Amino acid sequence: MDCSTHVISNPAASAVFSSFDVGASLSKASYGQDPTGDLQVLRVAVAASQSGIAICHEGGHILLANHHVNAIFGYAPGQLLDRDFRMLVPDVRFVPEPSGIGPYPALDALRKLEMTEAVRETNGVRRDGSEVPIKIGVTHLARRQSLFIVSVVDLSERRDLEARVSAVESRARIHALISDLATRCASTKPDHIDAEFTSALADIGDALNVDRCVAYLSAADAASFTPAWRWTRSGCRVPSADFDVLVRLPWLMSKARAGETVCVSRVDEIPDLADRESLAELGAEACAVVPLGTNGARGALVVETASERRWPDEIIDSLHLIAAVMGQAMARRTDRERLGTGLDELKRQRQETLAENAVLRREVSAVRTDRTIACDSVAIRRVLAQVEQVAPTTATVLLLGETGAGKEVFAQAIHNLSPRQRRAMIRVSCAAIPSALIESELFGRERGAFTGALSRQIGRFEAANGSTIFLDEIGDLPLEIQVKLLRVLQERTVERLGGNQSMKVDVRVIAATNRNLEQAAANNTFREDLFYRLNVFPITIPPLRERIEDIQSLVWTFIDEFSRAFGKRIDSISKESLGALQRYPWPGNVRELRNVIEREMIVATGPTLIVAPPRPVSTQRRAASAKLVDIEVEHITSVLESCRWRVRGAGGAADRLGVKPTTLESRMARLGISRQQHRSLAPDCA
Repeated sequence: MDCSTHVISNPAASAVFSSFDVGASLSKASYGQDPTGDLQVLRVAVAASQSGIAICHEGGHILLANHHVNAIFGYAPGQLLDRDFRMLVPDVRFVPEPSGIGPYPALDALRKLEMTEAVRETNGVRRDGSEVPIKIGVTHLARRQSLFIVSVVDLSERRDLEARVSAVESRARIHALISDLATRCASTKPDHIDAEFTSALADIGDALNVDRCVAYLSAADAASFTPAWRWTRSGCRVPSADFDVLVRLPWLMSKARAGETVCVSRVDEIPDLADRESLAELGAEACAVVPLGTNGARGALVVETASERRWPDEIIDSLHLIAAVMGQAMARRTDRERLGTGLDELKRQRQETLAENAVLRREVSAVRTDRTIACDSVAIRRVLAQVEQVAPTTATVLLLGETGAGKEVFAQAIHNLSPRQRRAMIRVSCAAIPSALIESELFGRERGAFTGALSRQIGRFEAANGSTIFLDEIGDLPLEIQVKLLRVLQERTVERLGGNQSMKVDVRVIAATNRNLEQAAANNTFREDLFYRLNVFPITIPPLRERIEDIQSLVWTFIDEFSRAFGKRIDSISKESLGALQRYPWPGNVRELRNVIEREMIVATGPTLIVAPPRPVSTQRRAASAKLVDIEVEHITSVLESCRWRVRGAGGAADRLGVKPTTLESRMARLGISRQQHRSLAPDCA
């Protein structure tokens, strides 16, 4: 029995043969006798290949094709036999070996292949006429007549993956640019917004792959829109300064003023002739228009390309984000201009309408950060002078003051006035993070550093590289973490938990606490060397009761804030209310004042706000007792309050009292000491 008969009679081989087609031209009559079974071996090899393989004559006729070739080009088994392979790949070439080379047995020929066409990428044609990206290679197989082996690989999935990766990278770049633009605009004075947008639009235009990007803003009378911020790719026309877009692009602007977004892939899709002519004059073939402000009241953002262009959803979403940033910047500048032009008129009207029983709204003397710092009092002006002195430096700052005095607001002010203002300040509340996690949160961790650490995580100090880190409630930091923080402050290096590699960081440290760190260092609950390292430039934030002059400005600041939030208009505040607010001691400081104003704004029904300050907390204590049990209760309670009722851990009540946590807990249960009981005696003034 010859080899071919043996292979065909084998069930497994028969299954292999069913996966490819054999043409009549490859029969023994046309190909010659095959006593060695090499042809059958070749058939089995072609069928078993994991890529598309076809055998062709010199003229390109297909003699043999496996099921991968059929699948790539969309043909059923048997449909490709005796067809010209160039019907599938028009630019393929079948070049035979030079003449004079004698025939080889099939197996020898496979060892002496000569590549007549290098492997390359091109496009094939499917049965339905669509194109398919492929990688193709043609190999000449020398026998009595010229045969060619064609290998084909479908690149569709790879191209789709590359396109998706490119789209993700493009979106990430665009969002990073928009985020950076928003940060820069938030920290830039309204007068300098134009320069920021002009420089940023070039990067955004490149990222969006458009040829022109123009923001048309409404004039003071809202009767015209003129170019305010614009960027144009080199070689493209720039709209003139008097280009009135309401007249030149009436249809597009009517859509924008109605709050609609318009995307045009070709100019001839626009129904209005004036729009088509104006865009043609500017050399634009496709455009997208996004309204600025509610219903386009502030203008429109227009991007254009010189060729046809589809506008996918991610591009439109990016344009909306850019329009939102522009709208906020314009609102800030408009408010600033209105404030400047109307200040004198406001003062005049205030003097004319001043009522006997009301204090009218007045301009707040304040420093603007992400929150307002009222600066009418001498005490706060002194603090702000210190802030202005230390902000341009890299010195470590320690902010001291009672809870609610606004230490975080002053930390933000220091950051905003520093050269690091372009990057966001990183905030860390040392008391809010569990002791077991604070090290990895501050310094990062390597994968597998502890159970559950399934991935690497950078710490807050790494995230703040080149910026500022604000360590709030630094007095609550566990002692073992204080040692590592001291090393970071001294050497400016961090080492991730579970790692052994130190990394340099350029971080400006601002710490804050409401505790007496000097006393804590004396009590061995805070490292003395860390205290001196942090105490480079201490700033004490005065409590609200020592800055009575700022209360009126703060009240109006909070009224403005909640007026926008609740949609209520307040024109004046009761004179008696203001006097009562200035007499109240404010144990919760600015935070407590804000909460009081928020509560009264919720229930306000008229243009005059009447505020009832909270009742003063009774400071009377129970009569001193000489009983040992009462003294013990008083002492344990005071220690628990000083450490915020934390029993366990370094710096906890058990550690301070020198007893085991279980011993302290059992003694508290025996004496009836609980946090709920003491909460009922005194309100929380956080």
